[in-house]
Amino acid sequence: MAEQPAEVDRVQEMAARLRENVQRVIVGKDDVIDLATIALLCRGHILVEDVPGIGKTTLSKALAQSLGCSFRRIQFTPDLMPSDVLGVNFFNQKTGDFEFRAGPVFSQVLLADEINRATPRTQSALLEAMQEQQATVDGVTRALPEPFLVMATQNPVELEGTFPLPEAQLDRFMVRIRLGYPTADEESDILLRFERDHTALHLDPVTDAGELDEMQKAVSKVQMDEMVRMYIVGIIRATREQSGLSLGASPRAGLGLYKTAQARAAIDGRDFVTPDDVKALAAPVLAHRMILTSNSRVRGRTTKETVQEVLSSVPVPIER
Repeated sequence: MAEQPAEVDRVQEMAARLRENVQRVIVGKDDVIDLATIALLCRGHILVEDVPGIGKTTLSKALAQSLGCSFRRIQFTPDLMPSDVLGVNFFNQKTGDFEFRAGPVFSQVLLADEINRATPRTQSALLEAMQEQQATVDGVTRALPEPFLVMATQNPVELEGTFPLPEAQLDRFMVRIRLGYPTADEESDILLRFERDHTALHLDPVTDAGELDEMQKAVSKVQMDEMVRMYIVGIIRATREQSGLSLGASPRAGLGLYKTAQARAAIDGRDFVTPDDVKALAAPVLAHRMILTSNSRVRGRTTKETVQEVLSSVPVPIER
């Protein structure tokens, strides 16, 4: 127990370095950067969803560059094939043998840009990789590198020529991030920053895979009181009883909320989780995993609003 606060301090310091580095290209979105960092510390995948031009791809590339890990980007299009993601076996005429040519998925950080533009068949090629950290090609299963992180972007407004992600794949994203439009001051800062520095999109790494692995292990040691754990269980079960939802949160969603609450406590310099950690992460972790009823959609309801209703209905435990 005596060493744990020191480990938490290291997590907080690494998160601060990541935040400061990414802020060089992403202006005024500290909460978004922290949310992405939380997902990284939980070995979780990130879905960045917003309108075009907000900075979805820029955020993803900035995180990848800051981590110092191998990085590949796939521009998803309707004609993209699963082999373009996973790799292919080809016949080498010189050796007379089949050889495997690894696809972009065999990298530590994979940016799946505009993932909803690919067909369901190609989207599903990522399912095994995201859940099992392995990929199967022609019956042969190969392990993916450690760490392995998928950062996917999608535009929720332009629906023509897109294929919505199935529920099974959405459930494998730890968090959904939305950046939102910048304020007037932030937008002015963006214009000035890129007017002066055309190389601002390139960032030097501030950590590496080894340190990230140590910090991920440290986060898993953050204490969770039984009352807070049961608070998470209450929230998850309440989503399944909500009349406005046809599909509530899964046990995987509950595990995601548990882990991200631990990570939020750690980057805040604490070795214990509070109910506020759970409430702050409920919408980013749960909203994209739930499905509204047709009546709720007609009334213009959102899953984020439903999560807030659930939080209002579940009693908050008294902190000890």
